[in-house]
Amino acid sequence: MGNEAELPPYLVPHSNEPIRLLYEDNYLLIVDKPHLLLSVPGRHPLNKDSLLSRLIPTFPNAAAVHRLDLDTSGVMVVPKTKDTLSALGRTFQSRAVQKTYHALVWGAVETKAGEIDFPLMADWGNRPKQKVCLTNGKPSLTRYEVVDYGANCTLLRLTPVTGRSHQLRLHLKEIGHPIMGCDMYAHNEALRASPRLLLHATSLAFLHPGTNTRISAFSPVPFTVSGWKGQRPG
Repeated sequence: MGNEAELPPYLVPHSNEPIRLLYEDNYLLIVDKPHLLLSVPGRHPLNKDSLLSRLIPTFPNAAAVHRLDLDTSGVMVVPKTKDTLSALGRTFQSRAVQKTYHALVWGAVETKAGEIDFPLMADWGNRPKQKVCLTNGKPSLTRYEVVDYGANCTLLRLTPVTGRSHQLRLHLKEIGHPIMGCDMYAHNEALRASPRLLLHATSLAFLHPGTNTRISAFSPVPFTVSGWKGQRPG
């Protein structure tokens, strides 16, 4: 098939960073997924590297109960048993998992805290993109809080109440503050401001299905308003 440079981007091997194990017990793992690593194997035979495929040789019953986009880094929970998978699936479905993200967005967000509630649906003509649709979109809610300001950028803490595909990216784009480095929804200046999507899953908290105690995990934000100097080439 030729060398890697000739392949479409989605076929080129991505992150060589290791997965960081944050927590383990008999029921589940909590891990820190690197940027540019799929959560589960892709459909193409040359795109099988993923968080799950890396974990299975050591944890044969590991399964996916939720996902982060290829471009998004941060905290994920991985069930180790079928019973845990089922229990966590119900927990996610009932929105009983508290999730926090941080994003570095384009421009100065004037309102220090607020909610974004545009309804979302698949943009069938431009898959995998999503779009706002006031008539047929599914209810979607994101809460945000300003953490810090930089030069024409804002660091936000994000709490998604719903979990629609691309919800955070699209909601922020719709209020005029796209996530820097977003190759789907950012305008050209915001896209070129960073060689990676500046979106990180910072924390997860939920009721442990095996011990019935509350468990939480945290991953530090890998970017700041002043510390990100990268620029996307081209």
